[in-house]
Amino acid sequence: MNTLDAVATVHLRKTENGTIRIGETRVPLEAVIYHFKLGSTAEEIFHKFPVLDLADIYGTISYYLANREAVENYLTQQEIEEDKMAAKIEAKFGKQNAEFRERILARNKKRLKGLAS
Repeated sequence: MNTLDAVATVHLRKTENGTIRIGETRVPLEAVIYHFKLGSTAEEIFHKFPVLDLADIYGTISYYLANREAVENYLTQQEIEEDKMAAKIEAKFGKQNAEFRERILARNKKRLKGLAS
């Protein structure tokens, strides 16, 4: 009787800024895990991210299930970093964005008045 020697390889890579991406794609680990936690199947995730191999999606899910605590810690850290970045962007560009939005709204209001005349 033949035996099957199987070793699963998960193609994950860590970028310079600490983000874990799947294979050579730009799809982050958290994207696949997010959809998996929402109840999506590997095939449904594949339809959302066709750049991924189905085997890599299954491997990522398997890795998550086998290393749930470590992955959850990573996800928590990523959320903290995202919140910090969002706060920096808001602090730097928030006022500019509000002013820009007001100018656009004023311009649209003026244009709509001209169309109504």
